Amino acid sequence: MWRRIAAEDRPRLQLHILLASILIAALALPVVAQEPSWARLINSDREPQNWMSYGGNYAAHRFSALDQINRDNVKQLMPVWMFHTGELRGGLNSTPIVVDGVMYLMGPMNRVFAINAETGEKLWSYIYKLPRISIPYQPGSRGLAVAHGRVYFGTLDNHVVALDAGTGREIWDVEVEDVRQCGCNITSAPLVVKDKVIVGGTGGEHAHRGYLNAYDAKTGKHVWRFYTIPAPGEPGSETWDPRMLKYGGAPTWLVGSYDPELNLLYWGVGNPSSDFYDEFRPGDNLYSNSIIALDPDTGKLKWHYQEVPHDMYDFDSAYECALIDYEKDGRKQKLLVHANKGGMTWVIDRATGKYVNAWPHVDILTWLKGVDKNGRPVGMQPVPPGKETFVCPSAAGGRNYDHSAYNPRIGWWYNIGWEVCNVIRPEKLEVKEGQPLFGGSMDMKPPKEKPAYGHINAFDPLTGERKWRYNTTGMNLASLLATGGDLIFSGDVMGNAFALDARTGQKLWSFKTGAGMSGSPISYSVNGRQYIAFPTGMGSLLAGLVPLLWPETANKIPEAASTLVVFALPETTSKGAAANGK
Repeated sequence: MWRRIAAEDRPRLQLHILLASILIAALALPVVAQEPSWARLINSDREPQNWMSYGGNYAAHRFSALDQINRDNVKQLMPVWMFHTGELRGGLNSTPIVVDGVMYLMGPMNRVFAINAETGEKLWSYIYKLPRISIPYQPGSRGLAVAHGRVYFGTLDNHVVALDAGTGREIWDVEVEDVRQCGCNITSAPLVVKDKVIVGGTGGEHAHRGYLNAYDAKTGKHVWRFYTIPAPGEPGSETWDPRMLKYGGAPTWLVGSYDPELNLLYWGVGNPSSDFYDEFRPGDNLYSNSIIALDPDTGKLKWHYQEVPHDMYDFDSAYECALIDYEKDGRKQKLLVHANKGGMTWVIDRATGKYVNAWPHVDILTWLKGVDKNGRPVGMQPVPPGKETFVCPSAAGGRNYDHSAYNPRIGWWYNIGWEVCNVIRPEKLEVKEGQPLFGGSMDMKPPKEKPAYGHINAFDPLTGERKWRYNTTGMNLASLLATGGDLIFSGDVMGNAFALDARTGQKLWSFKTGAGMSGSPISYSVNGRQYIAFPTGMGSLLAGLVPLLWPETANKIPEAASTLVVFALPETTSKGAAANGK
């Protein structure tokens, strides 16, 4: 046939064949393009099949509306696939992201993977090349962000990187600051707001001035920086000794929230440096231990609320800001509910930053006697140098970075609590930029006259009324996940993934994964089948406290691992639930 085609027509036919081949190949590729768009991200609650941001949505609810897995059938959950990251240093304490059937996973040592979310098949991987330097804090990472067809993450040597979401190809890589100079790095996921990648960093235990940065999502160009310690002459600088304005810590080491109606970005700020020795920092030390509300377009401060002025206990306010619309008796309040490391939860009007309420989420607190009408702690416990002071909770926290969850259908907020104390010994240290500045030592202790214990609780988010309590095995280091099936999922240090009844706290299901957990479980669905994914393998700096405080567990702690374990109902059960409208 080729011979019968005129010679002059053959080039045209070859061009048509080439164009057709390109079209067929393009149709066969997954549709990544510029997805997920900002419109999809900010309306992610409309897509429960996906898990598109660190907190599940931009209000940090960690809630999935999926209800195929529910209280009646959760006992049938079974593992369907596993994924090993290939690196044990740092475990696996991240939050997977799922967009349109593709899972994006941050492993330890900044190893990034794209995975078929239905089968566990690896689609691509990217291994960030870390320099041969000492890594501050820990070699694990809590996650990444996906937006505009790209994967964004911060690195252990203090860079921000963008990859092509379809191929894993590196698009840009920018250094925030030389890690050797600041003693700081990035261990948590960025937050994409509109066309900006916003990322915090560590540094609360080093002589470093904390900040929050925004980068252009397309080019990586630096857009703005908000310093969490004011410059000389700026409002708030009078709350510091001038010597510490450049070295006072106040890190932004976790992930913020965003309210699109108010166009406000909320971020928690950590402790001042040095943690325990306070000679060089008299005053309230703004904006350490505060919630800050910024204009995400400019980085300008709109309001702040300080929870622990002049912190002497290492009580970060860095944790998630849960944005909850609370309605009672026909009155709707736009609240920000915030668990502090010191065992207190503050409730703030998120439009104005005004105090609404404060209540304890742990049982034993010695560091304060209460709060005044504005929520400011009163009767704060002194920690004098040269002495030992017994303080509850400990510097490990009344909880740590393990994320809370909120079920908007039930209206309850679920949070973790630890009853662990410590003896603090403040010590004077020489201040050198970028060098450790802990300012003392501590010994972890159980509360007086009783053993250490942990718990998961359901609360009314405004009043703090406790609805139920579940006592955990040691310190529960994994985040909570709430689902539309009226379930709460988490995992413990002994490697047990488990599900609680969201209305009663009763344990309904558990499965021994073989590796301790300090990551964040998520839920998603592909082709009508709901999945629950558990990062396993510890990685938390706090893991070593468990055998210390619960010596009966010392020989039972699982070995190091870094594995994602994914569960679902048996396929026949999943199909039956789908047929019944679930």
